[in-house]
Amino acid sequence: MNNINEVKDKLSNGMFDERIKAIYVDHDRVKYNRERYVNAILHFEGLFPEEKEIEIYSAPGRSEVCGNHTDHQNGVVLATSINLDAIAIVAKTDDNAIRLVSGEFPMEVIDVDDVEKRDSELETTTSLIRGVVAGLKQAGYKTGGFKAYVTSDVLMGAGMSSSAAFEGLIGTILSGLYNDMGVSSEEIAQIGQYAENKYFGKPCGLMDQMACCVGGMIYIDFCKDKPVVKTVESNFEEAGLSLCIVDTKGSHADLTPDYAAVPNEMGLVAKSLGKERLRDVSEEKFYKNIPALRKKLSDRAVLRAIHFFMEEKRVDEAFNMLKASDYAGFLEVIRRSGDSSAKFLQNIYSPRDVDTQNVTVALAVSESVIGNAGVCRVHGGGFAGTIQAFVKDEAVAGYKAAIEAVFGKDSCNVLKIRPYGGIKVL
Repeated sequence: MNNINEVKDKLSNGMFDERIKAIYVDHDRVKYNRERYVNAILHFEGLFPEEKEIEIYSAPGRSEVCGNHTDHQNGVVLATSINLDAIAIVAKTDDNAIRLVSGEFPMEVIDVDDVEKRDSELETTTSLIRGVVAGLKQAGYKTGGFKAYVTSDVLMGAGMSSSAAFEGLIGTILSGLYNDMGVSSEEIAQIGQYAENKYFGKPCGLMDQMACCVGGMIYIDFCKDKPVVKTVESNFEEAGLSLCIVDTKGSHADLTPDYAAVPNEMGLVAKSLGKERLRDVSEEKFYKNIPALRKKLSDRAVLRAIHFFMEEKRVDEAFNMLKASDYAGFLEVIRRSGDSSAKFLQNIYSPRDVDTQNVTVALAVSESVIGNAGVCRVHGGGFAGTIQAFVKDEAVAGYKAAIEAVFGKDSCNVLKIRPYGGIKVL
């Protein structure tokens, strides 16, 4: 634990600036994050004035880089943590109660000895905290009480996984306070997914939690028994590339049928060929059976399966390009991934509302502005929401100005690849 006044003074005087730069990568965001940490401590002091010793924890948001709609078929994905995060000012207590305030929301109070799932807590922050505690207990780890103030700049509803960042943050806090940081990042990710599936009530996959908890650029193989995670050494700073996430301001309302149709149609193709998931289907067998599948199912289901098989190969290509520091080759793979999502996966706009095509417009404007200075693709689930663009640093200002002229101020978020997942900052 660190004395709260000493931490505050050192932060204010820039004594932790190197640590902040290492975490957030972008030198231009050091001052912002320094002030953010100080303000978080001030909020903590206002809530818990009796606490004089603190620790600080952080867990980032994430971006899917390649592998669009492959995880639910036990496929492979390339994902990364980003330099937006949830941070917590924390004091350890001995009363087995977690008292947590997130932003301006009311205080959450959870007894760590009471981890029974409650239907009344579905889709609440309380359920996520209780679920993470329950998951850690089931895995044989220690848990206990703490007081915390949490603040996050991970954008909600923008495909950056604010809930996974929060789950990772709670797991990392309990790992640090009670297990000497001995809970692996992969375990915390799986516990976060358990909390979201069983306690929160959202049947999410594991990609979000894994990318947030492990950190850096990672390759995830969602094989049946246990996901295999490989870190990818990459240096986008040296390559002169920034990651831009554009919020197209499209509504996700009423899009559930569109999202659900993707795994459903891929699954129908797999089942027609005797398997549960496309991962287990022979690609050769699939192509031989396309005529029969078209008659039995639909052309869209066949096209979505084609996307899956092609996207699996692209993820491996992108992984190998990064290992070889071939960023030009990497960008070409990402461009092809975006083209496949548009043509074959068909998750750029809802077919039930062809007059509303925010994502398509964003991609068209991006391609016209970026030219040879980068690539763009749909981000995450698609149909509405965000797009992703890797843009050469010298072209970022022009790109941001052009895209925000269409989608409004601050719709373009210029990010960096963060090398850390869930961590104890101080």
